[in-house]
Amino acid sequence: MMTLSNISARSNQWITPNIAIMAVFLFTAPFWLTAVGLYDYIGLEIVIWLIYAMGFNLLFGYTGLHSFGHGAYLGVGAYAFGLFQHEVAVSLWGGLFAAVAAAGIAGLFVGLFLSHRRGLYYALLTIAFGQIFWFSAIKLRGITGGEDGLLNIPRPELNLLVTSIDLNNNVALYYFAAIILFILILFLWRLVHSPFGRILQAIRQNEMRASFAGYEVWRFKLAAFTISAMFAGMAGGLFSMAQQSAYPDVMAVHQSGLIVMMVLIGGGLVSFWGPVFGVILYYVARDILGGITEAWLLWYGLMFVLMVMFRPEGIAGVIHTLNQRFSKRPATQKAQVT
Repeated sequence: MMTLSNISARSNQWITPNIAIMAVFLFTAPFWLTAVGLYDYIGLEIVIWLIYAMGFNLLFGYTGLHSFGHGAYLGVGAYAFGLFQHEVAVSLWGGLFAAVAAAGIAGLFVGLFLSHRRGLYYALLTIAFGQIFWFSAIKLRGITGGEDGLLNIPRPELNLLVTSIDLNNNVALYYFAAIILFILILFLWRLVHSPFGRILQAIRQNEMRASFAGYEVWRFKLAAFTISAMFAGMAGGLFSMAQQSAYPDVMAVHQSGLIVMMVLIGGGLVSFWGPVFGVILYYVARDILGGITEAWLLWYGLMFVLMVMFRPEGIAGVIHTLNQRFSKRPATQKAQVT
């Protein structure tokens, strides 16, 4: 099976061809989504979950750490944004800062318990802490609203000093979220191709060897977990804006499992862009299969099983293999003619 290390990348560039294609895809989506039979809101959902998935893949794909309770930090971000609007002030930037900060602090706290663990014990602890956050969100009714959630969260306007933009329209909110996603992609691209990112990949390949090389492995694992939680917090803040509510279901184990499935099917273990394919496939499958049968999740699950059994490198890995095969074919044919 391929790994991220087997796929070469243009690490010395800020804007690569793939990033440029992603930008075109992002900023033209509202013009063609309805033309292909979808709707505007699905674009907003995809962008929000891409922020979540790209941050999750820093931990899962690049560092090789299995977090099966990551929905907790999405939920923390969503609640922090909503509570800021209700209890402090109706402010977009203040709410998003609160969402990222709260999720980062939660991730840092949990990461301190996790970073000295490996393998199965690490994974089980992520589930345990995720359940603690989920249970707390249900029981702290005075703060979170319990099972009903935190409702009537306003969508603050985007204040740009010289002007302000109303984000109550889904298309306007989509473009705002898309700009945030693009900035975070640039940040993450540089991060994973920096010395820090190379150390994370070394930890994924052999944690003990990285430790013997002189790196304090637990610090890098803690940093990766915290950054990933902050990405989830940003996604949670935008999610609470989109839904105008925050509820404990997003912290449940099955919701955390969804992000793992998306990243695996997309090929997050072998490609920076794997989460993009995985998230898009999930939401398109949900809408298309969901329109045919109520048991659409069964078929999606079967798709996941088949992918893991026969193509564990995911969609991105298949694309990479096909690209290599077709790029080598002309050279082979030329050699035969010669």
